Amino acid sequence: MQNLLLDTTLDHGVLVISFNRPEKMNAWTYAVQAELCKTVEAANRDAEVDAVVLTGSGKGFCSGADISAVFGLDAEQKKQGIEGSRINEWIALVRRSKPMIAAVNGPAFGIGVTLILPMDQIIAAEGATFALAFVKMGIVPELASSSLLHLRVGFGAASRLTLTGDTVTAQEACDIGLVDRVVPAEMLMAEAKALARRMGRNPAAALVEAKQLLSDNAREPDLSKVQQREMQALARCFTTAEHKEAVAAFLEKRAPDFKSLR
Repeated sequence: MQNLLLDTTLDHGVLVISFNRPEKMNAWTYAVQAELCKTVEAANRDAEVDAVVLTGSGKGFCSGADISAVFGLDAEQKKQGIEGSRINEWIALVRRSKPMIAAVNGPAFGIGVTLILPMDQIIAAEGATFALAFVKMGIVPELASSSLLHLRVGFGAASRLTLTGDTVTAQEACDIGLVDRVVPAEMLMAEAKALARRMGRNPAAALVEAKQLLSDNAREPDLSKVQQREMQALARCFTTAEHKEAVAAFLEKRAPDFKSLR
């Protein structure tokens, strides 16, 4: 399916969402974000979708915010844009969603980076580049990136990326942990979809519980609370039809059928 802002295709259980403004290097707008939220929510409701891959059309992934369409607004227009885009719901939406993979095919700048920090994996093509150049525009990072970036790369690298606004290559990004894997450009989508399928074909309830644990426990210093959350999630998983199917399939020496239970 295609609209003016996003292109979507379903490939054997993987919904590929592509930013669809190649003439603008897929620059982000409030309208793009609103469509993105709606599309991910629809994917979560669709039993045919196992996982989601986000990428960009053309040569870029996302060049950051569209300067004229975002920064050129007055205060009231910005307030309305933020509310209408539901940008403040994005982190929670990603973390409670089916597995989400970012397949970065070209430049990812500003919000093009912060949008994907909460995703489950970030895979980049060899020619991709990354920059958190907010400081160069006289602003600061958003979308909880001052925390999520630190979780991915550590304090020193987060400080360097944030305070210099420097552009780094895909390999440099991988070396510091901003990116999880770098692959040749011609292999990007195949690798991203294959990983998405390996995640998404697992029991849906367990995937949601596992993602929530990773979110809740990432900065929890009290290990007793970490374990408490795990045991509560484990108890919920024990009651699911998917867990019972997994046990039955193991005992009966057959492949489990999780799809029919969704």
